[in-house]
Amino acid sequence: MQTYFKSTGPDDTEVVAEKLGHELNGGEIIELVSDLGGGKTTFVRGLARGLGSHDKVRSPSFTIANEYRTGELTLHHFDFYRLDDPGIVARELAEILTDKKAVVVIEWAKIIGKVLPRAHLVVTLAQTGEQARDITFDYPEDYSYLFDKQT
Repeated sequence: MQTYFKSTGPDDTEVVAEKLGHELNGGEIIELVSDLGGGKTTFVRGLARGLGSHDKVRSPSFTIANEYRTGELTLHHFDFYRLDDPGIVARELAEILTDKKAVVVIEWAKIIGKVLPRAHLVVTLAQTGEQARDITFDYPEDYSYLFDKQT
């Protein structure tokens, strides 16, 4: 299944992600796809706000992972851009992926492809202008509840 949004800038991207965050229940796995500087952290900032987090969202490019408390749930944000081998991180991620009190967001997921379940949400942010993005959500039917109110 697929849903599509146009974003005119970072504020729009955050609003789209915030609306998605309001619908998350825990147990969801989200893969973010875009070029460097494509708006992935901006998207996670909105997602965290939608989940109720007041934490400052930062890119995990150098730390590999960040966690944000959102009341009952924890938002785990992984960035595997700098990894050549997933090693122990893949094992840690495999454990988190089964946690129903976690929402997991992964950037540059190819390196951990064997750990990532087939059924997950893929969010593609494609730059269409200096600030504009096309945001495409590809998801299995199990995730359709995330978009029922938005269509």
